[in-house]
Amino acid sequence: MTRTRLRPGLRLALAILTLALGLTATVAPASAAQSTTTAAKPTVVLVHGAFADASGFNDMIDRLQRDGFPVIAPSNPLRDVAGDAAYVSSILDTITGPIILVGHSYGGIVITNAARGHDNVKALVYLGAFAPDQGESALQLADKFPGSKLGDALLARHYPLPDGTMNGIDGYIRAEKFREVFAADLPESKTRLMAATQRPGSVNGLSGGSGEPAWKTIPSWYLIPTQDNVIPPAVQRFMAQRAGSKVREIRSSHVVMMSNPAAATAVVLSAYKATR
Repeated sequence: MTRTRLRPGLRLALAILTLALGLTATVAPASAAQSTTTAAKPTVVLVHGAFADASGFNDMIDRLQRDGFPVIAPSNPLRDVAGDAAYVSSILDTITGPIILVGHSYGGIVITNAARGHDNVKALVYLGAFAPDQGESALQLADKFPGSKLGDALLARHYPLPDGTMNGIDGYIRAEKFREVFAADLPESKTRLMAATQRPGSVNGLSGGSGEPAWKTIPSWYLIPTQDNVIPPAVQRFMAQRAGSKVREIRSSHVVMMSNPAAATAVVLSAYKATR
């Protein structure tokens, strides 16, 4: 029997193809199993607030992903309540399957509005966050009870609007006040960077009224940082009780997801176990 001799290039191509087919046969089932496991858990959507960005959730994201949860931490526009909520709502539109929606600080107002109309949002989690009723604003709630140091620390900067006027106003926390107000339990070396890179909150957003709250129809969980200098703990207790939230408290500054990521993640896990 005559044996056909293959050119070296063809032999290499066949070898690569054989290896690829072999890998497909062994790897594909494992990948499918992993996909099925991941799909069984809800997507956790983390929404940051003003004077911060999504990187504040990094430690939580790491923990949640290691537990098999799909996670999305979008960039909150921080322009106005209706627009910010619409943006987050558009992200929720792209997610199939159940969702746990988490908000920190002003992000709480955003999730309170963005969750409306999304039947797959199974739980709302407030981490040192605003949980407003209809018509309430972040600035209004922060001053409901004494204790907030935010007002005295704010620096206003004007920016141009599309009509050419300088009527847009952004609020920043003064660098020298940032650590005391926002993150007193984090190292100063870290809070200096946070102050320098903070994303401002538009005054339109911070003073804008909320719409009909989703917490009236969606179960909620609330982690209250008892050393919060932005939203006084008394305000948070008031909002949590009104929303019927399951409440935990922890000694922490406002950025509870950064200084106590394990505790913040545990609240998300509690919401998951109660709603799966």
